[in-house]
Amino acid sequence: MDIALSAAREAGKIVLKYFGRLEKIEYKGEFDVVTEADRESQEKIIEIIHSSFPKHNILAEESSPIDKNSDYTWIIDPLDGTTNFSHRYPFFCISVALRKRHEIMLGIVYNPLSKELFHAQKGEGAFLNNKKITVSETKSLKYSMIATGFPYNKHSNPENNLMAFERIAVCVQGLRRDGAAALDMCYVACGRLDAYWELCVRPWDVAAGILIVKEAGGQVTDFNGDKLKLDYTKIVATNSHIHEGLLKIIGGKNAGNNTCSR
Repeated sequence: MDIALSAAREAGKIVLKYFGRLEKIEYKGEFDVVTEADRESQEKIIEIIHSSFPKHNILAEESSPIDKNSDYTWIIDPLDGTTNFSHRYPFFCISVALRKRHEIMLGIVYNPLSKELFHAQKGEGAFLNNKKITVSETKSLKYSMIATGFPYNKHSNPENNLMAFERIAVCVQGLRRDGAAALDMCYVACGRLDAYWELCVRPWDVAAGILIVKEAGGQVTDFNGDKLKLDYTKIVATNSHIHEGLLKIIGGKNAGNNTCSR
């Protein structure tokens, strides 16, 4: 945990150095942005981790996996919310998680602008700036505030989340699209949001957030309500009270007629 915290904080310094001062923006796809901040942040995180754990695997957004045949894999998003970052929209973070075989053992999400640092270790609770956090007590979708996101290829991908967005929007008090999955999940963990769902996410988007939500007393599943597989492509994270109702509207198993379940 100490090494991971150090890596996240050092990466935060790099990200802030570039915020509002980007000289170059590149695209990995038609809309998928990458910047020098992403790359430099990732290099620093891997450097710090491998200085202490040189035999651990690395799964990071901006490079090919580093497979050292270890039971331990670090899952890294050096800048979650790059599109926000490139537009100087102040909602982005660094996400670092450690998985042992199939279990996430620790997770850190750091917002360098607000200096908010979320962390969790398996079985030890979840924390925001070292103060314990818990999910909300909202028991009705009608009074809930929920976040989601859309895939970069939403213009061509039939699984673009737009139909679920339309169904859910009329069933909840508030619906947000903030553009950084890791922070959305942490906001569920500390009760600012009651739920978050998304599809076409990648492990580095949500690995740390999964553990933080669970350790804060929340529930995280796939769209069918089943335990997440390692690819994490479809995810629902809630305070647990509204989980089943949200799954029905999204359209997973036992979806019924996809109407409001309040």
